[in-house]
Amino acid sequence: MGIDKQSDIAANIQIGPTDQGMVRIYIEADGGIELPLDFDADEAEEIAEELMAAAEAARSLADGNNPQKSKPKKR
Repeated sequence: MGIDKQSDIAANIQIGPTDQGMVRIYIEADGGIELPLDFDADEAEEIAEELMAAAEAARSLADGNNPQKSKPKKR
């Protein structure tokens, strides 16, 4: 499966600080899969920047598929 392919796998995600000064992304998926991922603050900020860029790109793609969304609103 590639990053741009849809999936039917359901998962929960939690993000927060650890008692060791790390940022944890905790993923829990169907089938009992638990995946704690710890990052230092700089790495976490890089991930946040990548998420924001991906969200912006996804929004642009979604707007491109719906021409009504990309038109400016009239006042």
